[in-house]
Amino acid sequence: MTKNKGEEPKNSSMVRNEKEMKEHSKVMENVSTNEDVRKSGKTPDPVQHEQEEDDKE
Repeated sequence: MTKNKGEEPKNSSMVRNEKEMKEHSKVMENVSTNEDVRKSGKTPDPVQHEQEEDDKE
């Protein structure tokens, strides 16, 4: 990730500026949740699914 000149990031954000944040938000609105994936008869990402199961124990 390229930093803006003289500007230190305030967090470990995935975006560098407000324009990128708005674009990223539009993309994320269309991402399926694990529940949506299961309803469609598919299996969610196994790595994330296993991690969630580990957290419940």
